[in-house]
Amino acid sequence: MLHSGDIVPLQAEDSGYFSGLAPSARVGSRYRYKLDGGEVAPDPASRFQPEGPHGWSEVVDAAAFAWTDRNWRGVALPRQVIYEMHIGTFTKPGTWSAAQEQLPSLAETGVTVLEIMPVAEFPGRFGWGYDGVQWFAPSHLYGSPDDFRRFVDRAHSLGLGVILDVVYNHLGPDGNYLPKFAPQYFSSQVNTDWGPAINYDGDHSGPVREFCIANACYWVDEFHLDGLRLDATQDIHDSSKDHILGAMAREARKHATPREVILVAENEPQQVKLVKPPDEGGYGLDALWNDDFHHTAMVALTGRNEAYYTDYLGTPQEFISSVKYGFLYQGQRYKWQKKPRGTPGLDLNPAALVTFIQNHDQIANSAYGERCQKLTSPGKLRAMTALMLLAPGTPMLFQGQEFGASSPFLFFADHGPDLAKQVRQGRAKFLAQFPGLATPEMQRRFADPGDPATFERCKLDHSERETHREIYDLHRDLLKLRREEPMFSAQMSGAQRRHGVDGAVLSPEAFVLRFFGDDGDDRLLIVNLGIDLHVDPAPEPLLAPPSDCEWTTQWSSEDPQYGGNGTPPLNSEENWKIPGHAAALLKPDPRPASRKV
Repeated sequence: MLHSGDIVPLQAEDSGYFSGLAPSARVGSRYRYKLDGGEVAPDPASRFQPEGPHGWSEVVDAAAFAWTDRNWRGVALPRQVIYEMHIGTFTKPGTWSAAQEQLPSLAETGVTVLEIMPVAEFPGRFGWGYDGVQWFAPSHLYGSPDDFRRFVDRAHSLGLGVILDVVYNHLGPDGNYLPKFAPQYFSSQVNTDWGPAINYDGDHSGPVREFCIANACYWVDEFHLDGLRLDATQDIHDSSKDHILGAMAREARKHATPREVILVAENEPQQVKLVKPPDEGGYGLDALWNDDFHHTAMVALTGRNEAYYTDYLGTPQEFISSVKYGFLYQGQRYKWQKKPRGTPGLDLNPAALVTFIQNHDQIANSAYGERCQKLTSPGKLRAMTALMLLAPGTPMLFQGQEFGASSPFLFFADHGPDLAKQVRQGRAKFLAQFPGLATPEMQRRFADPGDPATFERCKLDHSERETHREIYDLHRDLLKLRREEPMFSAQMSGAQRRHGVDGAVLSPEAFVLRFFGDDGDDRLLIVNLGIDLHVDPAPEPLLAPPSDCEWTTQWSSEDPQYGGNGTPPLNSEENWKIPGHAAALLKPDPRPASRKV
């Protein structure tokens, strides 16, 4: 039925769908479906819900948008630096148009791919987006579908790719009309943390699979997106021979041709088969989030290893192993879960693992939604940032991280009173896995997810790019090193040798990584998360310079430009003196004739 009052009868098709022609419908026309029994509902495949998920659907003509990116060829995974952002809090207005104004600054910083948190229509005035209920309708809170397209078009003009975080494991609790159209959209056998699993392999699952695959291709086709980030894939349950993730990846790439797209998965069990090629029994995705790197980094930065940080010590060996082998858990016992975790992935291309020290979940999982700079020392954070941005994995920053944003990132969701109470209680229960946060005095301090003030507190102040210039310059310079230094650009391209990097422990809190280049053009990255260290003697061959060379400092996290205290030569007649809470990158220079051996 159209908003104008016209009623169009739909005819049943053999496939189980219903169809009909509405001659009076035009771009901008609003409509709903009248179901058996008289209930009305929005279109499950609506392209726009201008009044939210319970309102009328609106006819949209995607072909009318005038794209200017005809020469854009998409993005491939090597050499990328990902930037996770939430449109509602990225700027004060919280719109696509306002976010678009910041794109030149992001490009100048050195990020290359924007990862947008979910935008599928969800209820309320604000939310993270993971409770989306209409997969095809970009949230009206951020602007129109064409505003989204303009954002992507502008990003492409600046050399920035755009991928979208999508949720194919559940739908939100408010505004989900799919069961009213067909209960077979959901499994009666399998549950997830959010309710019944989506039916990808049971009776009548064919149309459900089609719905999911069509959505993935829709973002690629109609919004020119450069790929997807797939939320919590461990709760996408499919026992069929052609797993829905593999089928979706295959079709999305086909629709993107000749453009390239990247498909990134969150997968808590660290199942490497997701990024294995189909001919090796994999699903053909490109990358997985590496929670192991984040967890060991946070233990080293904060000194706390409770709850899901239990199985990490933040030691130098953990960082060396992470740089060399990716996941730290590839099948060993994980005492927090009382079972083995991970699968073997020693042969993975380093680019296939996305590394980070901040993301939306992990910031919000602290007591006050605080960012890393509030939880550790400035020196330690500078050193850890250098490790993440120069290591072989694909690094990811969370919005505002590049300038040390003072705003927190809290969990926020706008629901009706009953559901809001459940969300508030559920959030407190989740945080109670941390013993300190389970105490009554801490539970009383948690921000209310449903309070508009909680949402408003999370909005970025982009003027901090200047007022926090030291932190911004640190990120910008490291990303320039990663991009322009042949040693690091080679490893980003995946062209590095299988054993192109090695490492050694220097003390309980210090380590060295050696990146092997051509003709002895190596680099040393020395990281010390403890107190000042005097390495004498130094019986570690990775510290030895190439023939007829000596090490000189190329870059240091203690540069006064970044708020540091200066860096004297690390290697001298007194052997190695390494400052505490610091990282330094060393390069080989020809040894003067007077000092040649």
